[in-house]
Amino acid sequence: MALINNFCFLSFLLFLIASPLLQVVRCQSDEAAENAGEVSDIGIVGDESDEAQDFADRGFPSAPGIETICVFPKNIARLVKGGEEAELLVGLKNDGQSSLNVVAIKASVHLPFDHQLLVQNLTVQVFNNGSVPSSAQATFPYIFSVSKFLQPGPFDLVGTIIYEIDQHPYQNTFYNGTIEVVEPGVLFSMESVFLFTLGTALLVLLGLWINGQIQNYKKPKRSSKVEVGTKTTDASMDEWLQGTAYTQSTSSKSKKK
Repeated sequence: MALINNFCFLSFLLFLIASPLLQVVRCQSDEAAENAGEVSDIGIVGDESDEAQDFADRGFPSAPGIETICVFPKNIARLVKGGEEAELLVGLKNDGQSSLNVVAIKASVHLPFDHQLLVQNLTVQVFNNGSVPSSAQATFPYIFSVSKFLQPGPFDLVGTIIYEIDQHPYQNTFYNGTIEVVEPGVLFSMESVFLFTLGTALLVLLGLWINGQIQNYKKPKRSSKVEVGTKTTDASMDEWLQGTAYTQSTSSKSKKK
């Protein structure tokens, strides 16, 4: 029982330490993205324009029954190279009573320690044919790039999809989480390498500890031997006790035997 309790405690400790690598974000559900049916002939009109930017800068409420998710394809670590294009997929599920029309997708980059500080407004991507009927799902691509002058490190990315229902505009935030900006040509950030090394070391230590516990459990317990025999008396002590009552009682007992 103690072995099982210790193993559970170490497993929980390992999970807490490795949690930055194992961060569960709703937008990272690959299964949900695969289940989202892609709308044919979406027709991307273009990128940012003055009219689209002015429209996207407005704040709109969210419509009931509309759910959104997002996935970074083949980029679970959410690494974004400065100055290079990155792609994410936005999944939209329409559980409302009416069909909707996706108008645009926008995103912005913020400082992680102060979300009010805007670092960069990203591209506003406009869609021409983004109709999603009621009780249907659709996937929309969004291609963006952060500034090549942006210092490598973690930043917050906020992504919003704008749509219309019965000529009324609405919006949903499909992603509000961290991305890792890296220099071009860098596959892994220093933080990712450190966390991977730390997780590997903890797994090795956990394996060694479990192996030691198993070996100790298999070792047979040594039983203490109790020797039973006749009591011997030191000769020097016999000489010293000669003539005393002790030697007389001992001799009388031996004669009786």
